[in-house]
Amino acid sequence: MFEPETFAQQLQVQKYSGARLDQLAQIELLRFWTDELAKPRNADPKRLLRYGYKIYSQCDEDGIIAEIFKRIGVKNRIFIEFGVESGIECNSVKLLVEGWRGLWLDGGEEFIAQIRSHFQSFVANRYLVANHAFITAENINGLIAQAGLGGEIDLLCVDIDYNDYWVWQAIDVVQPRVVVIEYNATLRPPLSLVVPYEAQRRWDGTSYFGASLEALVRLGRSKGYRIVGCNFAGSNAFFVRNDSAADLFLDPPTAEEHYEPPRYFFPLLRSGHPPHPGPFVAV
Repeated sequence: MFEPETFAQQLQVQKYSGARLDQLAQIELLRFWTDELAKPRNADPKRLLRYGYKIYSQCDEDGIIAEIFKRIGVKNRIFIEFGVESGIECNSVKLLVEGWRGLWLDGGEEFIAQIRSHFQSFVANRYLVANHAFITAENINGLIAQAGLGGEIDLLCVDIDYNDYWVWQAIDVVQPRVVVIEYNATLRPPLSLVVPYEAQRRWDGTSYFGASLEALVRLGRSKGYRIVGCNFAGSNAFFVRNDSAADLFLDPPTAEEHYEPPRYFFPLLRSGHPPHPGPFVAV
């Protein structure tokens, strides 16, 4: 059985070249992932974890998002995501390449410049709007409205590393059918905890950030959403609006049922070559 801490210690002492070391790490991570998915808990086809895969997302979010929309269908193919950094590795890149359109927001001017360079054709064709902004609960609705978006959209992704709970709570200018939001997996169910709101506070790199999964489940419930799963890394939770969820997802819709522990080493698993999201030509 793969044990991440033991394996990490072994890697520190073994005298492999960088390439060889990387290959061994990838093999061991794949083995660990396969072993975990083979456990009885993950046998139910309604559990989303088994459908995860990575193309452009940081972990396995691409596959989970694809499976959610396979079940509920798409309507307007519009996304909003904030906290995207350079955009090369986030939850809506795959959708953008597939013809969706939407809005990216990030607090780093250098990241927005990189997006406008790397995704020039998408920006020029108005499939993508990328704006610089430090996001707060007070300004998020205005930032979305300024981009010309409102009403129902298919996907909202929230990943700002600290005030995620408070920003999702504040959003009312759009009604996403699916919400992907970062949770603090170190705060295990049944803990319902969230950091106090400080508009200008940034993540300090510690485990003090965001909200527990239980807190987000309660918030989602108050906004008309049910939790449908978490990703393997224990970093993102997936919610579907009640009127779209039907009986398509695993019950009960609780933090205890869907919680995944922190496996923050998992982003080390790569899907192949370094990501470069197009543009591609459909044939």
